[in-house]
Amino acid sequence: MLLPPGQGKLHNRPRPDSCTKGTGLLPLGQVRHPMRPGALVPKNDCVHKLNLQIQNMMLTNSRTYKSVDIMDPSQALLFPVEFLNSLEPTGIPSRNLQLKVGVPIMLLRNLDPPELCNGTRLSVKNLYSHLIGATILTGCAKGRDVFIPWIPLIPIDLPFNFKRIQFPVRLAFAVSINEAQGQSQKIVGIYLQNSCFSHGQLYVACSRVGHPTNLYILAPGGKTRNYNDIFRTT
Repeated sequence: MLLPPGQGKLHNRPRPDSCTKGTGLLPLGQVRHPMRPGALVPKNDCVHKLNLQIQNMMLTNSRTYKSVDIMDPSQALLFPVEFLNSLEPTGIPSRNLQLKVGVPIMLLRNLDPPELCNGTRLSVKNLYSHLIGATILTGCAKGRDVFIPWIPLIPIDLPFNFKRIQFPVRLAFAVSINEAQGQSQKIVGIYLQNSCFSHGQLYVACSRVGHPTNLYILAPGGKTRNYNDIFRTT
């Protein structure tokens, strides 16, 4: 049972302890629209793990791109390269970016608006040494072939100056529930190995589709808890 819009209160309805729906996520081979985000996940670290897990199911060869991490010379002795390589700042691609031809990716920066903007989805067509050839899947330039270059990326949520040179993309089989807000999909799977942690998050995920038969939820034991402190949050 989902909360009605408002202040996060159940009014006179009994408060549910758990909810269930469906029998699990669709197998990769049964997804009719593999280039759309088919899985929604509460946390970003789970998104990364699930994307790699789905990509590994593909039988094609992968290519790994290693970033160049650069530190301000005045702080280089305080933050060694090994530490920089381990960082996963929000909105910044991983140190090791593993891709295969045919996988969906999402752009993390504005490169050439309005065709190539932050959030644009593409399908990998070719993997070169210093370029990624891809086909745009969404937006006004849908179907256009483009090249994605290496660019410097500077995180804004760290207390020191740090630059990562990498392709501004990440895998997009799965996306976080927060990133899916405002989108409508024909079919969605919600991956709840970790329960939703904020008010309205489960509602946002379930409301991405227009019919319950197109919604699949995977949770331990077939159930996911609705915590009382979430209901009390306004």
